[in-house]
Amino acid sequence: MSAMKKVRAFTLVELLTVIAIIALLSAIIFPVFSRVKLNAYKSGDISSMNSIRTAIQLYRDDQGGYPPALMGYINPYEYRNGVSVVPANLYRGPLFPKRVDSLETMKGSLNRSANNLMVAAAWPQADIRAFGSAPLKDLNGDGFINRSDDTPLTRQAFSTSYSGTAINYYLNDPQATPNIGSSTDNAVGTVGRFYAVGGYDVGPVKYQNSLNGFELRYTLFWSALGITTGGMNDDPRQLGYNEPPENTVITWNSLYRDYSNSQLTNGGSKDMVLFLGGSARPVDSKLMSERSWRLNP
Repeated sequence: MSAMKKVRAFTLVELLTVIAIIALLSAIIFPVFSRVKLNAYKSGDISSMNSIRTAIQLYRDDQGGYPPALMGYINPYEYRNGVSVVPANLYRGPLFPKRVDSLETMKGSLNRSANNLMVAAAWPQADIRAFGSAPLKDLNGDGFINRSDDTPLTRQAFSTSYSGTAINYYLNDPQATPNIGSSTDNAVGTVGRFYAVGGYDVGPVKYQNSLNGFELRYTLFWSALGITTGGMNDDPRQLGYNEPPENTVITWNSLYRDYSNSQLTNGGSKDMVLFLGGSARPVDSKLMSERSWRLNP
């Protein structure tokens, strides 16, 4: 009679030990994979933003000025019971697809908006520093950079109110203040509309009143003087003026911002800003949100 083979099985303790080791390794490895993936997205977006910068320079060489929008404004087909939007991938705008041949370049890696989603855009928050406290350039030509160079006319014309009161919309009527979420806000024709997928014309944000919205990221003029009459004593860092300086902000990517209860968290270079005279670079999200186009490199 042959001897029975003795089968060696794992004990419960050994199984639990293996499971614990796997769980520990997963806890270490998965966040690393996530960060690597996020960094790859950011690198791709910086490359896309630099491509956009090249494209607007080509546009300027051809047309004598910078484009009014990057992706372009939506011009919807209206009919009796609604609105039909030309999908962004079929749209023909200032840059896409002639000078930028990929829609992915125009949207940002984390932008998951549908190609036919149209949105209104509020102004970003204006520079929160007091007038006269943050002069950036000798605007009046007296040879000094002082508080006389930092006036309301050279500051951002309109601003989002983060207290949740008024949100000033740019586009067809710069002073229109439709009520977010109301029927008047949703009515076509009350304000201009952007493709949500065009993430460098507009960017998604959260407000302190827990509403989600979109803010302008690209505009030819943003100062109170620039939007009205213009003038030699205005801030020249606006794309609508001739020969804007290299530290002019073209647009910025705010898709990577961190929020806590609709509040933008402090710290961390999560935004990426594209300057006219150089490649896109990371900047502090809080700083970007507080200064918008007045941000200096």
